Amino acid sequence: MQIKPGSYCPLLKKDCIGIKCAWMTQVKGTHPQTGQDVDEWSCAITWLPLLLIENSQQQRQTGAAVESFRNEMVNGNQVLGLLLAEGAQLEAKP
Repeated sequence: MQIKPGSYCPLLKKDCIGIKCAWMTQVKGTHPQTGQDVDEWSCAITWLPLLLIENSQQQRQTGAAVESFRNEMVNGNQVLGLLLAEGAQLEAKP
């Protein structure tokens, strides 16, 4: 069973006036939960849960990318530290 949203606008306290409303917004893209293409007009308030989900997914991906970059930098710095230590030892020998 699919639940259909109503057309009552709590801001106007009457039925939605549709495209005449300044908050009517077109969203194009991919639905973050289903992966289906989205190209719809709806109230900006009704888009908020969808956009919050998408924002959370993007933040997780950004966090993962930053962590991966950090790990690569740590590994690179360890290798560089070992090379510098070996170079210093070679220069110290007579």
